[in-house]
Amino acid sequence: MKLVNVTNSHSRLVKQQLENTDASLVKVFTAGNTTVIYTEAPLHNEILIVNNKRKIHPEEIEEIKKHFLAKIPSELYSDKDITIIEDNEFIEISIPKALPVE
Repeated sequence: MKLVNVTNSHSRLVKQQLENTDASLVKVFTAGNTTVIYTEAPLHNEILIVNNKRKIHPEEIEEIKKHFLAKIPSELYSDKDITIIEDNEFIEISIPKALPVE
């Protein structure tokens, strides 16, 4: 699966997310009919996967999750804390950031 960055084509969505949430970074990707919205915030990262044409397959979820986790330093998250919410219309992957040990 090849993810293509189409953030520039979704400037209104990006602006709204940055203004109305705690997100500090929003990027939008597509892979065919699948849209992926990736957000970074101070305490968590989120991956939203949407495909209005068909159900998203478990292999696709894992591949997308793996793609974005590869970009996050492993010390910033714990696999056991990652949650996946599956709905008929979307998949949301929430990646809480590990708090620094003092």
